[in-house]
Amino acid sequence: MLSESRSLWRRIGDTVARAPGVSILATLGVLAAMAFGLTQTVSGLPPEDQFLETPEAITASERLAESFPAGTSDPVLVVTRTDEVAVVEELAERVGDVEGVTSATAVEPVEGIGQVQVVLEADPGSDASAATVADVRSALEVETGTYVTGGAASTADESAGNVRDRWVVMPLILVLVLGALMGLLRSVLAPIILVTSVVATFAAALGVSWWLFTGIFGFSAIDASMPLLAFLFLVALGVDYNIFLITRTLEEAKVHGTREGVLRALGATGGVITSAGILLAAVFAVLGVLPLVVLAQIGVVICIGVLMDTLVVRTVLVPAIVRVLGPTFWWPRKVEPAGRTGETRRADRSGDQEPVAVSG
Repeated sequence: MLSESRSLWRRIGDTVARAPGVSILATLGVLAAMAFGLTQTVSGLPPEDQFLETPEAITASERLAESFPAGTSDPVLVVTRTDEVAVVEELAERVGDVEGVTSATAVEPVEGIGQVQVVLEADPGSDASAATVADVRSALEVETGTYVTGGAASTADESAGNVRDRWVVMPLILVLVLGALMGLLRSVLAPIILVTSVVATFAAALGVSWWLFTGIFGFSAIDASMPLLAFLFLVALGVDYNIFLITRTLEEAKVHGTREGVLRALGATGGVITSAGILLAAVFAVLGVLPLVVLAQIGVVICIGVLMDTLVVRTVLVPAIVRVLGPTFWWPRKVEPAGRTGETRRADRSGDQEPVAVSG
């Protein structure tokens, strides 16, 4: 059975080897088409859309919004340090003049803390409520010791924090992974190619998942925290699978040359990696039955990403790139079979199949 599995993956490798350039272009075309959904994504789920089934709390909030302003069930609070009622009333008057605010009610200070309860016109968690919260903060920015809090304000801050995390954490993850690969392979070009392939897999998985979320599952948006969590899992898993393939390629390249070595490595690791990937994808797909939308979205994205990585990127794209680049793939490291002559090296650079070295 093991020999049959290796034979299957070796045949796949031979197919890629016959036209590596075509394989690269076709695979990149598929990934680009899948990633097109990224141009349509909407981030930030309102509270009523964060559950697969509507809970009683959301139903009651919707019934309340039918007769009262949408923000009545979750008012914004303006908190300030003062013992004077006049100061709180002055804040309430200023906040009440902000567009999108239905009412602003001053609360008598207690133990040096005054409050203004602000009811917004927009639904809590919506883009309109976040914009109104920003306007309220702008109207009070000259006040020291005054803070705007509440459900709508917390949602706006969480959304801003998620955007900031994506711009900071994602590049940091890539830098750390790139450094680890450079240390492992003692190469520069190979780690860059491997990390780029993982990023392409993530973009394709997230893009095609958007069409599934809106067309099949009926989600209105993606959760703001989901892309970062999915990116973390997919980078870790994708790099692991690439390490299995490329480290075996490195071992084979020292005996058979880079172009032949990647085919032998694919034949040896293909069955194990693909089996592990399919099993892991199935495990994450189970998250789709949980009641929280964010967990369902994470499960779908990772499931698709792992399948794409094991069945397409690691099986077709990466071996095809290695076949095209040959020994250049390891730049600046030089990996050549023992006992090679200048003539065989020139033949390898011209794209001919590398001869098998005979150990003596």
